Amino acid sequence: MTKDVIALTQRMPDPATMLAGLLSGGPDNLVDTTGEGAVIRLCDEEGRPLVSVEAPLLVQVPGEAERLLGATPPPVPYWWTEARATTGVEHAERLVGAFAARLATLADGSAWPSEAAAQNLTVVKTEGVSLAPPPAAGQATVDVLTDKVAVVIQDRPVVAMTAWLSHAYQTAANAELSLQIVTPPGTTLSPAVRDSLNHWPSRWVLRDERDGYYDGLTGAVLSWQDGMFAPVASPDATDDAPRTQLAASYQEVTATDERQLAITFRTTHPADERLVLGGALESIWRELTGNPPAGWGTAEPATLPWSPRQLTDIAYERAPAPTWFVVVGSPDRPGLATIRVKRTKAGVEEYVTLAFGYGPDEEPPVDALPRAAELLATRHRLTSMLIQIRKARRDLAVPPHFEGPGVPFAFVLGAEEVHQMPDGRARNTPLSQPPVPLGPKVRPALYYPLPGDPSDLSGWQDFERLMRHLKGE
Repeated sequence: MTKDVIALTQRMPDPATMLAGLLSGGPDNLVDTTGEGAVIRLCDEEGRPLVSVEAPLLVQVPGEAERLLGATPPPVPYWWTEARATTGVEHAERLVGAFAARLATLADGSAWPSEAAAQNLTVVKTEGVSLAPPPAAGQATVDVLTDKVAVVIQDRPVVAMTAWLSHAYQTAANAELSLQIVTPPGTTLSPAVRDSLNHWPSRWVLRDERDGYYDGLTGAVLSWQDGMFAPVASPDATDDAPRTQLAASYQEVTATDERQLAITFRTTHPADERLVLGGALESIWRELTGNPPAGWGTAEPATLPWSPRQLTDIAYERAPAPTWFVVVGSPDRPGLATIRVKRTKAGVEEYVTLAFGYGPDEEPPVDALPRAAELLATRHRLTSMLIQIRKARRDLAVPPHFEGPGVPFAFVLGAEEVHQMPDGRARNTPLSQPPVPLGPKVRPALYYPLPGDPSDLSGWQDFERLMRHLKGE
């Protein structure tokens, strides 16, 4: 049984409903709180946690339960209550299922996974259950902790950047540890999680029948070595030519006619109390889809209807610390973005990663890209932007097998960066196509067209030549 169970209910679980759920283990279990009261824990007689329950979330964005769980929730708005059992304790797994089943019954909803909804609602006996001694059991956010990595085990169809996982990631970072996420076969990642696993030795670790474990993003066969999952050397590896084994499952790729339009861009704003963040993302989203984003949040699921003003308020409250947001589109046009807001000497920077998915009969709106780039350059202080097209899933989920890299379609350099570049370097490039000016003629941004064909990797060669040229190399 999965260690994570979620109740999706029409009504907010009130104190009486939560109490009924917490009594799933009988009256002898202890209850405490952590995370400034946002997490309730059921503990054994010695105070070690059996089950951790997150505060209920009001989800006001359509499609999030379907995207992350493959579940059918009540109509929006509905309540999402997440609970997690302590790893490796059978009674805890039964207890968390009974908790979610009680909430679903009393607050008019359902429990995910479906087996949890079928849980017997009688008390789960927990007397005599033995847990790992502190500090392992006291480390509620991780399953294994070493002096190198924090390991979390997830058994969900899509590993999302939930509040719980975000806390685990931040806890590991504060302790100067990397995060390794272990999942069963068939799991996918949310792009929000993939973008966070970019610091070695952070990894997505897949359990595999043939090779034991492998890295879901690189395909390297892994084993537990020196307190972390690390690559297994290939039999023909040498000191001069180190090589790792590639998992067979990672190489089993099915051709796809689906595509993604992937965009990364950075804006830099003067630090001003009138500043409203998120405007650049909304502009490009409207230009490419005809609609604004559907929702946003500081974790997944995205729970709030799109509001740049509210997003700005959160970033302002947390300043000068950086802030991370996730933004999602409507179910009929898969789209997901992350925004990292950071205060720098130059002002307030927004670093945005954005992707839209398209099926075999859908065309990415490439003709709208120059207009979208001009909007960002003239109204939102664009610093730079890279646009790619890649053969990848329409639903944007990251699978545990090889997906070809995106191919650059265009690069955009903001007006201030063009102006500061000496000797007309930004305009006189080695590319076959000249850059297209965007905005005022006296101080334009520049749009550099590139091949952009996912079957032609020469686009990367042109992009690298352009970058070397702009750097003066």
